This record gives sequence, structure tokens and C-alpha cells, in this order.
Amino acid sequence: MNPFLWLVDTLITLYIYILIAAAVLSWLIAFNVVNARNPIVSNIGEFLYRVTEPALRPIRNMLPNLGGIDVSPVILIILLLFLRQLIFWLYLRIAV
Repeated sequence: MNPFLWLVDTLITLYIYILIAAAVLSWLIAFNVVNARNPIVSNIGEFLYRVTEPALRPIRNMLPNLGGIDVSPVILIILLLFLRQLIFWLYLRIAV
């Protein structure tokens, strides 16, 4: 496999895992399973927010208000999976 493709694939996969972790942590905080005032939880939450919010904010701005449901992480994950497949497809077309 091309090292560039490996790097892109790894970075996209890592970002998807970070998006899932941010969504799960937000649910745990919303349902009072974890205490948001705990310094460790607070630091992890702040890191996840700073890493994911720049990519999620434009999607949230385009979506209509769905009440308390935030589907922007799902849409971003689908877009990232599409981007990964597109990159592999383009590489295979150029390589042949």
C-alpha cells in the first residue's frame, strides 16, 4: 500500500474514533453518568470539543433544528468515509 494512502486512511479512522468518543462523552455528561467537574473528565471533554467542533459547526449551521438531537457527527462520519473511498478510488484510477 502507498504510504500516503496509509497515512490518510489512518488519520481519517482516528478522527472518526475521536468523533465517536466526543458523542459518547457528551451523552455520559448529559445523563449524569460522569461528573463534568472532574478535572480529568473536563480536560478530556475540552480536548474532544476543540478537536471536533471546527468540523461539526458548519454542519450544525446547515441543519435544521431537530430538537435535542444532534446528527452532525453522523453526517461528518459519512462524509469522512466517502472522502476516504474517493481518495482510494482516485489513486487506483491514476495508478492504472
